[in-house]
Amino acid sequence: MNHDTYPDSLIREVMTSVKRIALVGASANEARPSWIVTKYLIERGYDVVPVNPGLAGQTILGKTVYGMLKDIPGAIDMVEIFRNSDAAGPITDEALALVPLPKVIWMQLSVRNDEAAARAEAKGVTVIMNRCPKIEYGRLSGEIGWQGINSRILSSKKPVLGKGFQKRTIFGPGT
Repeated sequence: MNHDTYPDSLIREVMTSVKRIALVGASANEARPSWIVTKYLIERGYDVVPVNPGLAGQTILGKTVYGMLKDIPGAIDMVEIFRNSDAAGPITDEALALVPLPKVIWMQLSVRNDEAAARAEAKGVTVIMNRCPKIEYGRLSGEIGWQGINSRILSSKKPVLGKGFQKRTIFGPGT
């Protein structure tokens, strides 16, 4: 796969098919991007499982932190890597040892490891690199346009407003 660009259809399919995300490199510091992304994804209905060996046993945003991927009970749909490119290789290998395999390995902005991606894709796992699921979700839903950013997505659909804070979704109405 060409990892320089991804079609919107692939990103949308990934974001609508995964439900449980292991976020490796989670932080308890509210100023850190990993904390912000964790909060955003939880608010959009994803079951985010924080992974950080230094915080294992503690909680972040009400979620128990695990030290390693293998410590997480149950299946994981997506492993999001919030570590550097060198660390992405061993984390990918740890993810590939899980049973069942995750559907997706997602490497955060500026994180790219082509060798790790090749190993994952050889086992049928989808790999996204150098992208942020928070940004992609916001872009595909049109929500990012509220900050004045061009999402490159045009829609004549009126957003469905609910109670509380307004947010848009990439899922269909009522889901």
